[in-house]
Amino acid sequence: MIEEKFYEFLFYSIIFLITAFVLIGYLLVMNKKNKAILSKIQKAKELGTYEPVSLHPVINYDICIGTAACVEACPEKDILGILNGKGVVINASRCVGHGACFHACPVEAISLVMGTEKRGVELPHISPEFETNIPMMFIAGELGGMGLIKNAVEQGKQAIDNISKKLNKNHNAQYDTIIVGAGPAGISATLNAKQHSLKYLTLEQDTVGGTVYSFPRQKIIMTSPMNLPLYGRIKLTETTKDELLKLWYSIFQKYSIKINENEKVLDIKKDDDVFTVITNKNSYTSASVLLAIGRRGSPRKLNVLGEEKPKVFYRLLDPELIQNKDVLVVGGGDSAIEAALMLANEGNRVTISYRSEKFSRLKEKNFQLIHEAINNNQVKAIYNSNVKQIFDEYVILQTNENNEIKIKNDLVYVFIGGELPNQFLEKIGIKITKKYGEVILSHKIKNSN
Repeated sequence: MIEEKFYEFLFYSIIFLITAFVLIGYLLVMNKKNKAILSKIQKAKELGTYEPVSLHPVINYDICIGTAACVEACPEKDILGILNGKGVVINASRCVGHGACFHACPVEAISLVMGTEKRGVELPHISPEFETNIPMMFIAGELGGMGLIKNAVEQGKQAIDNISKKLNKNHNAQYDTIIVGAGPAGISATLNAKQHSLKYLTLEQDTVGGTVYSFPRQKIIMTSPMNLPLYGRIKLTETTKDELLKLWYSIFQKYSIKINENEKVLDIKKDDDVFTVITNKNSYTSASVLLAIGRRGSPRKLNVLGEEKPKVFYRLLDPELIQNKDVLVVGGGDSAIEAALMLANEGNRVTISYRSEKFSRLKEKNFQLIHEAINNNQVKAIYNSNVKQIFDEYVILQTNENNEIKIKNDLVYVFIGGELPNQFLEKIGIKITKKYGEVILSHKIKNSN
């Protein structure tokens, strides 16, 4: 009897020790992972990428169960992590609104939010159906806060679905709908208008592709599978600008889609139920309007002497054609950094002028690459500086200490953002509101629609 109790005690002791070792091992691993996440959060705070800039995920910690499905689903690096068994946002400002985390969460603990309580984001007021405060005038894509290609494509499609449902078939206008903008949202809307057999007109102030067209030819565009009206499912993970534009043009040809390029909309007026769209070439009437234009509008200018010179540009299209030049890149965002790296790879002598003391809010890959290029003397960075004046053969920079730096120069590329088209929107009567931590996409909103 004593012997049986001894073996029973020994058995349970062994089980206890094994359980204790497993638990201790688990806690040690969790502690190590937690330290790694806390280190990443601290680094994000130092780099200025911890606080969100615009659209970003917000996690409901009360219902999060820490499956890490959101972490695995996010195509970007280190946006999300797991801390103490719960999801946590690390680099909020690097979020580009894929929404993959939102769809991957098995317990619906993630929402996509625009702005924060302290930092507001100005956006047009639109309903869940993408209709503005002006009846039958809709907005989709980047202007509404969702700039990712896949999201913009889906919004363009849904906006036309809603227009088709609400359209008065007995109107007296020339068109059922006029689509302004031929970026991803506008292209999707155009295809869906064709699919709905609507009489439509698509206007683009530049060329097909919108913001995508302004990307450098070799730039890799991160995409994900998406459904284009008429065409069907497109499976893309990484593609270049040229490949995407080629696909769109082939679709236009296949379905006889026509887009009025280089036709800029100057004004939109509404009389009763009919819109008059005035462009630099003509004027048209329509029963509805869909604005699928970008948030940047026109490139932001430096407003310095010499900026009107032909050597100053606001987008980089063919970096492979520029070689052995003294190039100044102005700006410190991803667009500026990517342009500087591509120009440096072509054998140019590249200098970056950035107004702050360090690069912040960059994608992790760009952050690493630009610092490698600086350390290897491929790119020279002049922090705390602004362009004072541009001359034919050189540029003068002014530092925050009011010192002047004269650098030899052949070309200047300016990437300091764009002017929001708020003046145009307000002119045509669209209400602009500032979003302070407003939920753009949540499972409650999704399920209610």
